[in-house]
Amino acid sequence: MINYESIKPLLFKLDPENAHHVAACVLRLPNICQIPFNSFLKSHFITDDSLTQEIFGREFLNPVGLGAGFDKNATMIRGIQTLGFGFTEIGTVTPKPQDGNPKPRMFRHVEEESLQNAMGFNNEGAYKVIKRLKQRFPFTTPIGINIGKNKVTPESEAINDYIHLIKAFDGLGDYFVINISSPNTPGLRDLQNEAFIGRLFSEAKALTKMPILLKIAPDMEVEDAVNLTKMAVEKGADGIIATNTTIDYSLVKEPKDIGGLSGAVLKEKSFKIFEALAKELYGKTVLISVGGIDSAEEAYKRIKAGASLVQIYSGLVFHGPDMIMNINKKLIELIKADGYENITEAIGADRK
Repeated sequence: MINYESIKPLLFKLDPENAHHVAACVLRLPNICQIPFNSFLKSHFITDDSLTQEIFGREFLNPVGLGAGFDKNATMIRGIQTLGFGFTEIGTVTPKPQDGNPKPRMFRHVEEESLQNAMGFNNEGAYKVIKRLKQRFPFTTPIGINIGKNKVTPESEAINDYIHLIKAFDGLGDYFVINISSPNTPGLRDLQNEAFIGRLFSEAKALTKMPILLKIAPDMEVEDAVNLTKMAVEKGADGIIATNTTIDYSLVKEPKDIGGLSGAVLKEKSFKIFEALAKELYGKTVLISVGGIDSAEEAYKRIKAGASLVQIYSGLVFHGPDMIMNINKKLIELIKADGYENITEAIGADRK
């Protein structure tokens, strides 16, 4: 495989969104020429019994997944799978297509190894994504479907967008993620309240047998986050993903005044929220940690804190696809060094 460090300077000369389009073009190639491209990339997939676990009735070959936002329209599923991810989350998908926010809307903070994005749920809409998923089905690794409301949908009608999407995508993935935590859709984070969440999960759970998870923001007060997620689980949420991007612009030296920050600067803030949630919810629901995970050591910290799975995104931009293989290789070593035979024994070790 081409050494990422050798092409990284070239990619970083491009606007971040254009660089993403280049990566997307490469990752679409397996849909066209699966041989030898597929086998070429599969050399990076780590398989080891110590990493395998069953969640939601599906086998996860390793705990490292790709977070939502990278493959918004389900165009790269095969390419992403060959990189070695244990699972993938597509989206965020909205009922109707939308262009998202004006450009430029993605920025690098190279020194801090972080990204700032104000994309605004740009996607091709449910109809096209459903058609694509049906063409790709069944999937070799688990697929999550991250769903959100359209920008033009008023807050009072937001629940209709989520219900519509759950009905439309039912059976086409392995789990849903309710995204009400992006900072890039006006009013979206206002839906992070018990009344909306309670109603949404009560209605949604009657519509599908697919697990439904809630993704929260890192900028909530810890007590509010704990209370909201506890209530969501009581209403039927099958898992919690913590966290989305942050609007704490003090974390970088030269922030823009739009969008949310992800990457290394989110590490501490994300873990603080996750740790608080895990203290309350470990053993009661599936917990997925995301935000600033860029090494096996950080991933293992989240796992021992209670995460069954972890997700990465921004780390790929700064460390390249070898990062996935390196994390999984080291995780095997860390698990065995602690005397465990399987990752399930390490999950929540700090809670026991």
